[in-house]
Amino acid sequence: ARRLHAERPFAVVDAQFFYPDGPAAARVAQALGLPLSIKARGSDIHLWGARPFARKQMLAAARQAGGLLAVSDALRADMIALGMPAEKIAVHYTGLNGALFHAVPRAEARARLGEWGAGDGPLLASVGNLIPLKGQHLVIQALAQLPDARLVIAGKGPEEQNLRDQAAGMGLAERVIVAGSVAPERIALLLSAADAMVLPSEREGLANAWVEALACGAPLVITDVGGAREVVCSHDAGRIVDRTPPAIAAGIRDLLANPPTKAAVAAQASRFSWYANAAQLA
Repeated sequence: ARRLHAERPFAVVDAQFFYPDGPAAARVAQALGLPLSIKARGSDIHLWGARPFARKQMLAAARQAGGLLAVSDALRADMIALGMPAEKIAVHYTGLNGALFHAVPRAEARARLGEWGAGDGPLLASVGNLIPLKGQHLVIQALAQLPDARLVIAGKGPEEQNLRDQAAGMGLAERVIVAGSVAPERIALLLSAADAMVLPSEREGLANAWVEALACGAPLVITDVGGAREVVCSHDAGRIVDRTPPAIAAGIRDLLANPPTKAAVAAQASRFSWYANAAQLA
């Protein structure tokens, strides 16, 4: 860092995750005599903030920083509760690549998806890391109560085979596709094809997948975690549900019975553009 600073001086040291990035960036900023900025995204506060050795380092870095950022107002409140200075924390919402994530007519998107888009019934998408925290196993359980619906789970992680085994064990293998890692372009097409994006997370800051789904015209069925209420501000954006299979199924049924237009859903994501994100960060 000293060599790079000598070649082309930095104006500020910026960490984009609170732990371990924040304390590491704090050391660099202190050594170079530069201002420090740190952004919190969710699990860095909720997971590491609960561990005394990490919390001590995080609070010291927060005191050193000239400014702090949070991806939602709910996360800002959690940072304050952890002991971080409220006057330093600004909310900086997730940015969205609108050139990639935008609404395509549902019939067209389903046709382009091939096997994933086949059939006339409701299509549900669940996009996120395949870990218990994200709750894809709960979506599969909810699907058992939605006999006409199909589910595509997109993401990578240690639960991939367990989710396939669960679907097979419940007799749902024909209605559940565990797709594994999927290219962003195909994720965008899946979200445009879906009637809803379902992600019953145990905790979040403000998930990129929420905003990407809205931009593609897929309303959300999500749990009341992190910035959920800052994203699902109306029935056009989706439903907030309890983290149980019956509640998830009920939320999906209500959404399917009263579907918003794709344009109304996509409008909910307009404030999350990369342009607004970049301007606010600057």
